[in-house]
Amino acid sequence: MSYLPLEQYQRKWIFTHPSMPVPEQDWVLIKPMDQARSAQLWKEQISAQSPDSERLSSSDWPAKERNWPLSVDWMSEWESDEPSLPQAVMDAIQWQDDVTVYFCYEKYNVIETKWSIFKKYWKNFLFYDDGPILIGRRRKEALWFDSHGQVKIGFRE
Repeated sequence: MSYLPLEQYQRKWIFTHPSMPVPEQDWVLIKPMDQARSAQLWKEQISAQSPDSERLSSSDWPAKERNWPLSVDWMSEWESDEPSLPQAVMDAIQWQDDVTVYFCYEKYNVIETKWSIFKKYWKNFLFYDDGPILIGRRRKEALWFDSHGQVKIGFRE
């Protein structure tokens, strides 16, 4: 099995936090990958040598500044009562709701979900904001969140 039930996920609390719990019926749509599958996806899609976004090699596509033409604030939206992603992100990412996305915290911690679920619960995903990268299956656009409240909007090579 390539996925962990959300109940067994080490960071389950980010989806059950009393301040913004995800309804249980949506838990099945949030699929934490097991460590082996996470590592495989990270190696193929993010970096073959770096374990997290802080130690990327200059040859890794996320480390190339040219891939990130836009950076916007996400923290103020996260702290607000407004549930939607920042408008600049919504304008840049025009994916259909059923597109499979991978929210990559680091090499051994990747969550697979649908774009609609990420958009709905993005604040939960960003309880951990230590450099996660969001990519879509067979999509070039990407998002890279940092702990200073900025999200880089760009493209994969």
